[in-house]
Amino acid sequence: MGSPIKEKGEQVVFLKQKLTMFMDLLDAIEPESADLEDIDRLISIIDDLESKCREFKNRDE
Repeated sequence: MGSPIKEKGEQVVFLKQKLTMFMDLLDAIEPESADLEDIDRLISIIDDLESKCREFKNRDE
């Protein structure tokens, strides 16, 4: 695990990269062949992003 990201600008870049990876994954999934595992993985990624946003917010306070 890397060191904590404390600078606001680096936090934004990190979140943008994670969101871009999520969007790329979402674009790659074929709706006709998506299964429950695919949906669960997408939900997990969103949960991770939400958790990271809360973590960054709490770091700033």
